[in-house]
Amino acid sequence: MITSKSAQLNQYLIEIGKIDFQEIRINNKDYFEAIILKSKLADLITCLEETFGVAKYPSGKELSGHVKEVTDRFGGVRGGQSLYFLEEKECSAFVMLWPWQDGTHITLKIFQD
Repeated sequence: MITSKSAQLNQYLIEIGKIDFQEIRINNKDYFEAIILKSKLADLITCLEETFGVAKYPSGKELSGHVKEVTDRFGGVRGGQSLYFLEEKECSAFVMLWPWQDGTHITLKIFQD
């Protein structure tokens, strides 16, 4: 039986799945990780904003305690990185974008809490 958390993550992945990933590293019911090329970033951001709204980091605002705690489990969010999240009554969904130092690749991480 699919849990509502898994169903929600799958829905996010369907929307984001329109993006051409260079590599999908992990794709399971709780976590998705892929690599995209920077040239695809504008398409990904458009898709993310349709689902999650504007990025919560960077935004000039501090992250709430809960959001910081959850993102810290995945390495946190630092300068140059982006965080999107959506809080719903049953769970929260997080998207993290981590640009590589090569200036060409970006790691995309999607998970729920």
